[in-house]
Order: sequence, then structure tokens, then C-alpha cells
Amino acid sequence: MTATKGLEGIVATTSSISSIVDGVLTYRGYNIDDLAEQATFEEVAYLLWFGKLPNAQELQSLQKDMSDYAAIPDALIEQIKLYPKDTNTMAALRSAVSSLALYDKEAEDMSQEANEKKAVKLQAQLPTIVAAIARIRQGLEPVAPKAGVSLAENFLYMLRGEQPEETSIKALDQALVLHADHELNASTFASRVTVATLSDIYSGVTSAIGALKGPLHGGANEAVMKMLNEVGTIDKAEAYIQQKLDNREKIMGFGHRVYKNGDPRAKHLQKMSKELGDMKGNTTLYDISVLIEEVVTGQKGLKPNVDFYSASVYTQLGIEHELFTPIFAISRVSGWTAHILEQYDGNRIIRPRAEYTGLTDQKYVPLDLR
Repeated sequence: MTATKGLEGIVATTSSISSIVDGVLTYRGYNIDDLAEQATFEEVAYLLWFGKLPNAQELQSLQKDMSDYAAIPDALIEQIKLYPKDTNTMAALRSAVSSLALYDKEAEDMSQEANEKKAVKLQAQLPTIVAAIARIRQGLEPVAPKAGVSLAENFLYMLRGEQPEETSIKALDQALVLHADHELNASTFASRVTVATLSDIYSGVTSAIGALKGPLHGGANEAVMKMLNEVGTIDKAEAYIQQKLDNREKIMGFGHRVYKNGDPRAKHLQKMSKELGDMKGNTTLYDISVLIEEVVTGQKGLKPNVDFYSASVYTQLGIEHELFTPIFAISRVSGWTAHILEQYDGNRIIRPRAEYTGLTDQKYVPLDLR
């Protein structure tokens, strides 16, 4: 056996959910560019779960189910209020999602019908949980979800407590589409490993959130925003980045293990960042980002990934930095649950081997002789 660090280049399973081939990302065979420009997030979630785009009746049924399931138990809200105010937001989300299972009578029902229903419930309830965590931390009461609106609109409404602008709704909806799935990434793999033991779907999503919490997976856009804040104004951007490059420091938001010629999702977020800046009459964050991209790509040949422009998009939506990764989870739970459903279908427990590198031929020495 020969070990590969980080399982890089190892094909660990087969999947029909998403693919990355020659730098092209597809969901169920649909190019991400087409979906980002034309599909709603609800259509994409249905596609990931059921393998096809919904017709009008199927989409309407899904939208009604999401609306019906969006509320979370009052007991869970009271539990969230007991979390320390300085708790890491992803840790709070991880705990809340794990607790959801306690209030679901079908949590242990492993039938396909029950698991598909739980996938929809988790997708509907995560935005409500994240918005509740955010408002409670600010000393505000959570806002109940609104019936009959899109997931993107509902999240912004619950977060702000007021009706969001159409441009903001469209921007968030598109961002959710772009983050919905990404083949066998760390959090998705974690979810599949967990449910491969035939543990429940809540355990799988909790494992995924735990993996996403790590800064090497889900926290890069927060680091990008910290960098943009440190730059401050466009006249300081080039010198700031040049100093980092001269010191051989990592520039967050650039490069990707599976994309050698650029992340196909980045261009959509770049366009979105510009549109939001124009709407607000302030394109500073977008302008700084573009200049940084020019310097880094020009000198290092590295291109921005999905995290780079998502930082300015979320900030211009009025979203606090600590919510960036939870919003990633709101989107990616569609992909996580699609992979969990696929894992259950024809399941085999995931049990790889390790290349042993420790001592050999050791002999036991009695305790009194050591």
C-alpha cells in the first residue's frame, strides 16, 4: 500500500450528482454557468436530490414543502438563546442542527421517503437557524419565516427583519446555486463516511458542518474580507498585495486544488459584486478586489476561486463576516443531503486502509522492568 496525503488524486467512490472535468463544474450534467444564469436555487436543490429539473407542479410542491418546514421548534430557539454570545457561529449551527433530530419523530426512519422528506426539512430549516443565531447574538428576537417566498428572500427577511431588495434576493439566490455542490469535497466526504455506517441524516449533516467549520474548507471568504478591510482604499491595494507577495505570504481566495485554469464560479460572483456595488452607489470593495486579482494573477498566475468575490458579495448584502461560512452551509446542505441519499442507495461502509509508519518488532517488557 502507498499512502497519498489528503487522498489527493484518489477516486473514493462513484457519484452521479456533480462532476469537475477539465475545469468545468456540472450538476447532474448541467453546466454551472447555465444553472447560475437561469435556474433558481429551489430548482437546483430539486435537481440534486431527484436527478432532474422539476416541472412547474413539482417546483410548486417543493416550494410549498420548504415553506411549511421552515419554522424551527420553539424549544430549539430557547436553546440557542442559552449559547454563549461569543460562541463560534459554525459551532452554534453544528449544535443546533444536531439538536433538530431530537424534535423530528422520523429522525430514525431510514426509508427513502422519510430521508427525502428530511433532506427538504433540513434545507428549509437551516436558513431559519442561521438567521435566529445571528439575531439572538445581536440581542434581537428571531423573525419567523414568511410563507410563499423563495429561500433566498426568506433568509434575508429573517436576518434583517425587513423586506430585502430584488437585486439582493437575486444575488443571494445565485450565490446559493454556485455553492450547492462541489463533488467529493471535505464536508461532503465527511457526511458520506458518517451515513455509510447507516447513521441518520442529521448525523451526516452535523459531520459535514463540523468539516466545513475548518478554515481550510469554509472560512476562506472571511479571510478575504479581513484582507479587503485591511487594504481599505484602492490606492493602498497594490502595495499591500505586493508586500505579501514579496514576503511569500498566502493570498486568500486564489487557487484551487481541482481547478488549474480558474474556478468557473468566480466570474458569476465577480459580476454580482459589481451589480451590488452599483446598487449601493459604492463599488470600493469590487474595485479593490479587481485590482488585487490583476496583481496576483499577473505575478503568480493564480486565479480567484469562489471565495474571493463571495466575500464582497456577502458584505454588500449587509451580512456579518461570521455568517459567511454558515451561508455556505445553507447552500451546501442541498449537496450534502443529495450525497447522503446517494450513499444510502447501495451503501457500503467506508473503511480505507492506512500505510503504517511506526515502530516494528517491539517486545513487551513487564511493568516492573520498564
